[in-house]
Amino acid sequence: MRWLVGWSSTAASFGTAGSVGSADEGRTVHPVGSQLLWGDPDPLWAVGDWRPDEVRVITVDPFTRLAVLGCCAATDEELRVGLFAARGGALRHLTAWAGSYTVVVQSGRRVTVVGDLAGARPVFHTPWANGTAYATAALPLADLVEAQLDIGHLAALLACPDVPEALRDSTPYAGVRRIPPGHALILREGSREITGYEQVASLAVAAAQVDPERAVDGVRDALVEAVRARLTAPRHAPETLPPDPGPVPGMGPAERRAARGAAPAPGIGADLSGGSASATLTLLAAGLPGVPGTILGHGTGAGERLLAVTFNDLSARGHGPELERAGAIAANPRLHHVVVAGGEEALPYADLESGPLTDEPGPSLITSERHRLRLASGSADHLVGDGARQVLDAHPARLADLLMDRRRRHLVKPVAALARADGSVLIPFTVYRAARRLARTPYRTGIEAAAVLLRDRDAQHAAEGSTLDASLAALTWSRPGPAARWLTGEALAEVSVRLQESALRPTSVQRPGEARARAALARYAADHRVFEQAAEVRSQRLHAPFLDNQVVRAARLLPESLRVQPGARAEILRTVLAGAGIHDLPDGWGAPSHTTASAAHHQGLRASLPSLIALFDAPLLADAGLVEARVVRKALRAAAEGERLPLDGLADLVSTELWLRRLLSRRGSCWTGTAAPKQRAVAGGVVPRRSL
Repeated sequence: MRWLVGWSSTAASFGTAGSVGSADEGRTVHPVGSQLLWGDPDPLWAVGDWRPDEVRVITVDPFTRLAVLGCCAATDEELRVGLFAARGGALRHLTAWAGSYTVVVQSGRRVTVVGDLAGARPVFHTPWANGTAYATAALPLADLVEAQLDIGHLAALLACPDVPEALRDSTPYAGVRRIPPGHALILREGSREITGYEQVASLAVAAAQVDPERAVDGVRDALVEAVRARLTAPRHAPETLPPDPGPVPGMGPAERRAARGAAPAPGIGADLSGGSASATLTLLAAGLPGVPGTILGHGTGAGERLLAVTFNDLSARGHGPELERAGAIAANPRLHHVVVAGGEEALPYADLESGPLTDEPGPSLITSERHRLRLASGSADHLVGDGARQVLDAHPARLADLLMDRRRRHLVKPVAALARADGSVLIPFTVYRAARRLARTPYRTGIEAAAVLLRDRDAQHAAEGSTLDASLAALTWSRPGPAARWLTGEALAEVSVRLQESALRPTSVQRPGEARARAALARYAADHRVFEQAAEVRSQRLHAPFLDNQVVRAARLLPESLRVQPGARAEILRTVLAGAGIHDLPDGWGAPSHTTASAAHHQGLRASLPSLIALFDAPLLADAGLVEARVVRKALRAAAEGERLPLDGLADLVSTELWLRRLLSRRGSCWTGTAAPKQRAVAGGVVPRRSL
């Protein structure tokens, strides 16, 4: 795990010079395995296995400097211009470069830490030592202040995972806060301020509509620049590993490398699942000029061919069309195609005992082995299509935004597609009525209604079912998550109180569809960050261009009337590829693949049922008062027998329980020095019982 950490205080010195060997070393506190970027009075460290080109510092004078960490395509001169712009308060300039990165600016005693638009690169902060400490990971800050678990946050995360009003700015650690996406943290001698750098759409006045063709062209340009930023960055070879033992019957080079636990192949590669998002990135990366191989010449044997990895789930059925589409795309002569086969060992819930401790809980904890098997056959820099659905697609609540703008005719096609999928002639009227109700419901009323709904278990169960049920449930300001039905009444009551309190606070209310779409993107980006940590392969970097600032910003200019059309994402990406000169796409481009993923989760649940039942014999979630163990065990057995239950809700429960066990069995701390905290996060290893 890689992160940066620093702090700002009224004190003039923390003795950071001691962290590099001075006589003051005995009274310092600094992170383990850190690289000091600049010292007192407001020090900053980079921690973890950062590559040299991923850490850049631009210095004008000892108190005016900028650090950018991650993949950033800006030149040194552009960074210098951004530093001067940020010194004058123009923070948006720091988010306009291609790539995915975190920026820290120091101007005198003012320190500014800029988060991204999606939330894939979050920023956390906590009060400490008469000031404020900040980091891009929550666990180190929890260690620093010896934080206990925030059980209320875990309850909200399970009950309403994509509702910002329930989660607020909290984290699983008490006292550690998260800044919202699209905001920056400004520190002045310990005092803190959180400010937004992106314009928010008004509820009363619709934003000026951009021409659809121009909007799609903007997405194309942003996506091409995002991919080019990865291609033009220095290539890297994995660390030196034991030699390949040679041919093994039935195993290719990729399988042998994975079996040895080896690092990925040198150079750059991409996922090629057969879906439109990963295929778009693969084709763009294969068609754009890049830097072949690494500085030392690794990875040049195949010229500039891109390594494309396709996962073949041998235990699932119905994914034949996806494999055919991936094979047709891989016929490109600039692609080197590798198919990774996975059997029962790659099912969800397999091998839950292994895996690293992530910063927060997330659903990817139960599928980390499945993803790691695929990624181990990838490249040192690997492109993934994650986030395309949340960035480009239309949330169902956007239908209410169209009604607010009196554009009813644009509802015809999406409602007709929903009617064909569900087979009912009453759907158009039902959906229109729900969208009109949402358009006419004030923000405060909607959140208060959600707080009441959270305590009504019958209403939660009624919202589950067909595609129509899911769409109608989404046409609200807020709705319970899939795991809410298994939480205790005490936990749901506490989350309900959080919602009611948030409804009373002043807020910059957005349009309902825009607000729900941004909340869904923020939740996905947070889960994607957990996925990166859970499935991390040594010496590998995962790149998700769809979550980059400039791609998210360009996609937000897409008009709602274009987004809500059936198959809009596939058509947008088809147009993006056509603008880049790629026209020959396989049949079935953009076909959905949710059925295969659901079948794999169900099969994995059945195969791992004994271990899951044992996991919930004496769960920590029950000790915290969030669930009743017998209720969860009964639900696991029922789902394994084929009863129609929300599998993603069960996955949330299992992953949270798993994360708690890994956290409490953890040894060591992120900090060293005699002044370092004597206890790790969650001191004493006890889950505190929530008091209501």
